[in-house]
Amino acid sequence: MNVSHEVNLLVEEIQRLGSKNADGQTSVKFGVLFNDDRCANIFEALVGTLKAAKKRKVITFQGELLLQGVHDNVDVILLQE
Repeated sequence: MNVSHEVNLLVEEIQRLGSKNADGQTSVKFGVLFNDDRCANIFEALVGTLKAAKKRKVITFQGELLLQGVHDNVDVILLQE
């Protein structure tokens, strides 16, 4: 899979699992995304896809890297619907 395709799939999964925040942006907790069975089957390297999407300014989250367990409550926010 190419990176652009994976980023597009990530956007779809955030829309499926997330909800609108106070600013009207779709947001999902990293733990929800990481522990979702469908996401586990789609993304071989979810953290890498998140990093690529952040670099392309499609999503945002606090910090440089998200790790399962430690960052489960960090919001992944969709910047482009």
